[in-house]
Amino acid sequence: MADAPWAEIREKFQTALALSRVELHKNPEKEPYKSKYSARALLEEVKALLGPAPEEEDERPQADDSLGAGEHALGLPAELVDAEGPVAQGAVRRAVIEFHLGVNHIDTEELSAGEEHLVKCLRLLRKYRLSHDCVSLYIQAQNNLGILWSEREEIETAQAYLESSEALYNQYMKEIGSPPLDPAEHFLPEEEKLPEQERSKRFEKVYTHNLYYLAQVYQHMEMFEKAAHYCHSTLKRQLEHNAYHPMEWAINAATLSQFYINKQCFMEARHCLSAANVIFGQIGKIRTTEDTTEAEGNVPELYHQRKGEIARCWIKYCLTLMQNAQLSMQDNIGELDLDKQSELRALRKKELDEEERVRKKAVQFGTGELCDAISAVEEKVSYLRPLDFEEARELFLTGQHYVFEAKEFFQIDGYVTDHIEVVQDHSALFKVLAFFETDMERRCKMHKRRIAMLEPLMVDLNPQYYLLVNRQIQFEIAHAYYDMMDLKVAIADKLRDPDSHIVKKINNLNKSALKYYQLFLDSLRDPNKVFPEHIGEDVLRPAMLAKFRVARLYGKIITADPKKELENLATSLEHYRFIVDYCEKHPEAAQEIEVELELSKEMVSLLPTKMERFRTKMALT
Repeated sequence: MADAPWAEIREKFQTALALSRVELHKNPEKEPYKSKYSARALLEEVKALLGPAPEEEDERPQADDSLGAGEHALGLPAELVDAEGPVAQGAVRRAVIEFHLGVNHIDTEELSAGEEHLVKCLRLLRKYRLSHDCVSLYIQAQNNLGILWSEREEIETAQAYLESSEALYNQYMKEIGSPPLDPAEHFLPEEEKLPEQERSKRFEKVYTHNLYYLAQVYQHMEMFEKAAHYCHSTLKRQLEHNAYHPMEWAINAATLSQFYINKQCFMEARHCLSAANVIFGQIGKIRTTEDTTEAEGNVPELYHQRKGEIARCWIKYCLTLMQNAQLSMQDNIGELDLDKQSELRALRKKELDEEERVRKKAVQFGTGELCDAISAVEEKVSYLRPLDFEEARELFLTGQHYVFEAKEFFQIDGYVTDHIEVVQDHSALFKVLAFFETDMERRCKMHKRRIAMLEPLMVDLNPQYYLLVNRQIQFEIAHAYYDMMDLKVAIADKLRDPDSHIVKKINNLNKSALKYYQLFLDSLRDPNKVFPEHIGEDVLRPAMLAKFRVARLYGKIITADPKKELENLATSLEHYRFIVDYCEKHPEAAQEIEVELELSKEMVSLLPTKMERFRTKMALT
């Protein structure tokens, strides 16, 4: 070390750390990095005062110093070499400075310079990386290089650095285990060194960050199972070490629930969402920690947004669980199959017996009072597929509660797309609840509620800017009217002599369904109002379904006028024929609508005969 007084070096280093922690918004507006540059100047002074690194004259880059390649990045076991003696001590202190210079350059968006300093840090520490004095610093340097390469979208390089950190942590804990020195301690006098408990806390936080970054890398690489595992482990560790901010933690847990929902792991999804609710409820009740992000200072706006986002995750949970039950119990025409329902009832006991075994294997959040609070939320919502209307209604009401909560923030003014998605989810909740309802009049009312919430959206939307959303809503409204018409026809069929009021109601519903299906189909036309010869893959199935349902609707219009009925049958035949002809020209379309295509072929064969009989009858009368 150079002859400079050690006290002067320590003071400069501590001042540099303090300047590094100054938030950007506290700097002058035109010099947002002023404090960072001041910190950098001090770090460079400390580096000069420390003198040249050991053997620096012959210090040439080696293959494993960059790009995530080589021994350290592959996570191969390290040999224990203690950082003892003046040479080793000098190398370690120099490495601490290189680390902070690296982070400083990254913070000021000078990534290449930042990488250079971090690589120098690794090179200085390589032989000591498993030691009590260096392991934490080495892992932090690799974590930062992992983040740097991730931001460059060099994900495999990022993965190599981060997996190396994980392997080194595991090796250290297995072979040594005692809390290692924090990097800052290399510039503290002996009497100011950290107690074991604080060292352990900081080291575990470094490892938690490592898992968090690995979760993001695996997500980016579409290794979703692994990403979820690391995310779950990160969240659990943050709670264990009380190193989290409630808002950020809650939104991450709610986001993780969506992975479990897609995997149909509803118990795990419910646990994540319940934990999110409990932790989110801590906002304002616990002191701000060093982990609080700058953005979270704007609490009112962000608070309501995050609350709305968690509510939307709950809506997806309730909706998907109900839809999953519907798929398990419906017959080939989408109605409740009583035999399947009975089979699932018989399996219910087995599902309940499995619960305890699954719970023991699952990673649970929190302990003690926190665990009890999460369990209390869980107990209010089932994770089992509903098997009847009452069970479905409980889930529906929970989902609807969160719909109202989400809409408090995601309003049509300012959040058009989000608001519409929430309303569509609300409509879908009514739709799937109707599946469980046995009373046809009540089912009609549920579809009517769907229409009442969807139709006003059409007024607020500019079709030029929201074409895809418009199509979705048109199709959904059409389908709701279509379902209502089918239900009214079924009710009329049970009556000996349906009155004119029922007939008028059926025809009005028919007319409304036709109107919205036609709006949807017209939206596919080009600016010259010509229907496309080739329908895009993204709208192929809905377009074919719309054509099929329009054909069926024309055939269902009730009229006493034979001439009008013949016109309706001709229009119906025209749409059925379109489907058959299109699938002959475009064979790939056939697999999208196999059932509807077979029925269309049948109707193309039968309707001309039926129409001929009508003509003959009309001629005779």
